[in-house]
Amino acid sequence: MFVCSCFGVTEEQVKRHAEAGACTPRQIASACKAGTDCGGCVRRIQALLGRGSCPRRQLIDQGDQPLTAELPEAA
Repeated sequence: MFVCSCFGVTEEQVKRHAEAGACTPRQIASACKAGTDCGGCVRRIQALLGRGSCPRRQLIDQGDQPLTAELPEAA
């Protein structure tokens, strides 16, 4: 199923990027451009990401790491 029709990004692609470490819609956008045109898919991307296991997010939630530490640059 397509998540982003502007760039033809599927739900499966978003899940693979998340498994590779993308924790936020912005990081998904950096990986595949989903969410960078009309923005209509951003909520669906957020839903797919949910609050699942993300090492970076877990460190931030615990207060062990500053929010800006080691985040990839946006495209």
